[in-house]
Amino acid sequence: MNNKANILAKDLITFIDSSPVSYFAASNIIKELENSGYRSLNEGDKWKLEAGQKYYLQRNNSAVIAFQLGSEKPWQSGFNIAGAHTDSPHLKLKNESLTKSAGCLKVSVETYGGGINSTWLDRDLSLAGRISINTENGVQNRLVDFKRAVGFIPNLAIHLNREANAGFEYNKQTHLPVILFGSDKEIDEKNYLKELVAVEAGVNADSILEMDLFFYDTQKGAVIGLDQDMIAVGRLDNLAMCHCIYKSLTAADNPQQTNIGVFFDNEEIGSRTMMGADSNFLNSLLERIIFALGGDLEDSLRAKHHSFLISADGAHALHPNFTDKHDKSYAPLLNQGPVIKMSANFRYATTAETAGRFINLCNKADVPYQKMANRSDLPSGSTIGPTSSASLGINTIDVGNPMFAMHSIRESQGTLDHYYMTKVISEFYK
Repeated sequence: MNNKANILAKDLITFIDSSPVSYFAASNIIKELENSGYRSLNEGDKWKLEAGQKYYLQRNNSAVIAFQLGSEKPWQSGFNIAGAHTDSPHLKLKNESLTKSAGCLKVSVETYGGGINSTWLDRDLSLAGRISINTENGVQNRLVDFKRAVGFIPNLAIHLNREANAGFEYNKQTHLPVILFGSDKEIDEKNYLKELVAVEAGVNADSILEMDLFFYDTQKGAVIGLDQDMIAVGRLDNLAMCHCIYKSLTAADNPQQTNIGVFFDNEEIGSRTMMGADSNFLNSLLERIIFALGGDLEDSLRAKHHSFLISADGAHALHPNFTDKHDKSYAPLLNQGPVIKMSANFRYATTAETAGRFINLCNKADVPYQKMANRSDLPSGSTIGPTSSASLGINTIDVGNPMFAMHSIRESQGTLDHYYMTKVISEFYK
């Protein structure tokens, strides 16, 4: 296995293991940006931007945009933009749902995104997210991560559910509550969870106003396979692409065009939030850059016309046990390079023109590439690409690395593919 690919894969795993939910992913991306000289901007301030300098801003503690100003004005050469999303399917805690049942304490959850629910059973689950607290300076946010297994969702024994292997649908309300204790201990059901979270966050329980907490799998990621040629970890969709983008962005030096890395939230639930791709987050940034550099509305439109956006998300690899699920002419394989994703109904934003531009980037980076179109009788998923392309009027391509078990609690992809994608995006930012 390529040593550089192996090192990069282990760095990816470290990033994902320390990013159990989108708030932590955004925080870790910001740390990498600041270590590379990026400076924070506030949307409520008046900006004064300097040519060649590096900046970032965030929304909701879960979405980030970073950019380095190029030597040329954006209305002359456009923006180089690569985008991904920080969120993944999860089980979100219902904060006031602690109940006693069969001698156990359990909590209800909401499913966030379209996960494979069965994969969440019989796993060691921890809890992480964000809390809002009352302070002398007003409402503030704190990140909290238990980091240890605090609960699990046990399967029903096969002896009591003979249909389990014949195909069983788990009811989200009745079958997915998380067991926190195996004993019917005496507690204050209304405040007990808040008190536990307060201890982990190092705050007073009475100061907690609200909580956004999600369960996640405690099993660490790993490079696996006889030749160490696969990566197995949760949240590859889409933290792998976030990792490719921020690694490539921070490695770029003195670009002519303005380089931008976008890390949206909420793609898994449709992107229609103030921090999602279907918001004004990216568009308002582009316009503010133009205005801060002395341009006007017409310059903004010219800049977008000259720009290019790479929407990077997971792609479905040909599954060796389900080969009939792909069109045999468009069946991506592991470790054979990035996948260009195409859809006649524009579930992906790719066009012949944008595919050609990406193919040229692959050729320059000496990276192989593949193509994917769903079977004509299977609808495809979607990405941030079509939404961003439509709202911005920027030529866009949808690409991704081939992977297995997308939306499972534990996904897998090729070690070389992550290296290849990072090389291509690095070439783009040059």
